Amino acid sequence: MEEKKKGNTVVTAAKSVASKLKSVVVPAQKQAAKQGAKQLAPARTKLLISVVNRKDELKLKEIMDDCSVALSYTFNGMGTARSQLLDYLGIGETEKTIVLSIIPETDEEGIMRRIRRELSLYLAGRGISFTVPLTGISQIVANGITGAATNKQTDWGKIMKSSDRKFDLVIVAVAANYVDAAMDAARSAGAAGGTIIRAQSMKNDKAEQFIGITLVQEQEILLVLTKKENTVPIMEALSASVGAKTEAGGVIFSVPVDRTAGISMADEEKEEKPEEEKGE
Repeated sequence: MEEKKKGNTVVTAAKSVASKLKSVVVPAQKQAAKQGAKQLAPARTKLLISVVNRKDELKLKEIMDDCSVALSYTFNGMGTARSQLLDYLGIGETEKTIVLSIIPETDEEGIMRRIRRELSLYLAGRGISFTVPLTGISQIVANGITGAATNKQTDWGKIMKSSDRKFDLVIVAVAANYVDAAMDAARSAGAAGGTIIRAQSMKNDKAEQFIGITLVQEQEILLVLTKKENTVPIMEALSASVGAKTEAGGVIFSVPVDRTAGISMADEEKEEKPEEEKGE
């Protein structure tokens, strides 16, 4: 009986120690997680893609230079909205300027905030702007861009993760004169609109041999920014209508998108609020 009592005493003591350890370990884990969220990440670069009215091109560059530093390239494009509709809504021409800019990730949030406010992208027909993660870049360029950034480091907890992304960019390259069919197919699957770029296919004999198709040289590229849940339906509709085995000879792919401006007012308004207002 005495032995059993001693045994129970040992078990009880062990449970007590375990309980105390648990009360110490759990808060410690929470504290570690909290500290981990605030760790600073090394500077990186991202790609900012903007589709704006021609008259807003210089203003866009001024915003980026004022907020940070950016290496930008521009080329012409066309909006997919029909001109009669644009005239009826009073939102101007379909001609667009597409700007590709390499920016420091640390200044991304500030740049996007200024673009939303000063280019009034919440108005129909004013354009869109969004960032895309980069998997690689020339070290000389990266060092120059990040070295000149306003902020040298960013909060690790603010870096966009795959689970946080809500949008994708669907890209389809088709033979000339098939881009309207491509846009119609995308709209049938939920796309709101897109941007058209005139392009030429390079000499792709080797790739065509392995893919089993022949691409015409005169091409048109359609860019469609869409919510992630619509990406697969849009790509399937495009494949059926203007895919590689059709006369359009379409090549279709998508890339992830991080922050946006001019797309979802609800999501963008959340980003505008200070962290303390979000309850974080």
